[in-house]
Amino acid sequence: MATQKLYAGVKLRDMRGRLGITQKDFAAKLGISLPYLNQMENNNRPVSTGVVLALAQEFGFDVTELQSGDEARLISDMREALADPVFAGVEPPLGDLRLMASNAPAVARAFLDLHSAYRQSHERLASLDEALGREDARVRPSAWEEVRDFFHYCDNYIDAVDRAAERFANTENLMYAAETSLRKAGVDVRVAPDHPVRQYDPETRILLLSSRSAAPTQRFQMLLQVALISQDKLLEATLDLARFQTDEARAIAKIGLANYFAGAALMPYGAFLKAAGETRHDLEQLADQFGTSFEQVAHRLSTMQRPGAKGIPFFFVRVDQAGTITKRHSATRLQFARYGGACPLWNVHAAFETPAQFLRQLAETPDGVRYFCLARDVSKSGGAYHTPQRRYAIGLGCEVRHADALVYADHMELDAADAFEPIGISCRICERKSCHQRSVPPLERRLNVDPNTRDVLPYQVN
Repeated sequence: MATQKLYAGVKLRDMRGRLGITQKDFAAKLGISLPYLNQMENNNRPVSTGVVLALAQEFGFDVTELQSGDEARLISDMREALADPVFAGVEPPLGDLRLMASNAPAVARAFLDLHSAYRQSHERLASLDEALGREDARVRPSAWEEVRDFFHYCDNYIDAVDRAAERFANTENLMYAAETSLRKAGVDVRVAPDHPVRQYDPETRILLLSSRSAAPTQRFQMLLQVALISQDKLLEATLDLARFQTDEARAIAKIGLANYFAGAALMPYGAFLKAAGETRHDLEQLADQFGTSFEQVAHRLSTMQRPGAKGIPFFFVRVDQAGTITKRHSATRLQFARYGGACPLWNVHAAFETPAQFLRQLAETPDGVRYFCLARDVSKSGGAYHTPQRRYAIGLGCEVRHADALVYADHMELDAADAFEPIGISCRICERKSCHQRSVPPLERRLNVDPNTRDVLPYQVN
């Protein structure tokens, strides 16, 4: 099989910019000619093996970063946006999308922002009549989606916050350190029934934690409050760099960063990475060792992308009973649908039918990449008879080349081509012609409608 060529012009230009050196000096240090460097930076030529080695030896550059980043996400997001009926008849070739993602990522993001703004205005069209004439009437992109995309394009790893949490957790008793930190800030921690999961009153400086919450949830919420109080300057500085468009998005992101700190403190990067390897990523063992929930462990595994000490790239997703994705993070090439549900052939949907059991699946996406997928249902009790129970399914997975490092992949036929089930991202961007679960036609295919023939689908995909 031919090796895939590596085009990384944007990353080479960014690296040279960070170093503050000219193309001529950069080419000299890499041992190549100036025209050759210019061609690589403009993606007219792939990055050679010699240049990759020179980057590592001369600059200590983590060469795995040349293949990571936004390109796959941008391509997936653009293809999904182009599936919008507003683009009917507009079908840019995949090669054009790759060129835009690699050569002009800022333009690609601007296109996605524009489409997102259009979609938001379209969805709110029914209420615009009421808004017309008001001075404050304007349609803004969803703050929630803006924050989601911020974490999405950071590979769900925030280095400064992660390292701060690891330093805070460097103690014999983490929760004692958390209580001490809050006490020094004048905060009185109380556990009581009939209260929200966490409620903090800035005036009385009383933090109430619900006694109905499980112990891992109480610990997590206490550490979240520690982040909001003791790490406020760090969180605000990180938010300044993100440059969110609205105050609402910034406020949501701050809670997200505080959540990130809490998870990283409960599961410090170095200790957690080591334990994950030793247990072969056994989620139950890890949850027991770190005093966390199954979902917290699965989420943390998807963040282990620290430069120079990366864990296995995982994707993580949480799905509700309607099939709607409520959380999604991916350090893999697998990208989830930005809007709507996930592929119905994916095992995460079947998790609701088999409570408290791990479901394993070998899956292959239309681009030919093969994954090991793990799914399990998660029920969250309200703590009393009359309170509703929330049910989700958690999906976790990685490319199959990493599967040997997971205890869950034992005794599976990882080398058998017919063991992999075909899954997609969403029907509009999935090009499989004969999928029996297809809900809408694919974007880049023509249809053949024969009134005299009916199969599983009422049309044939050419």
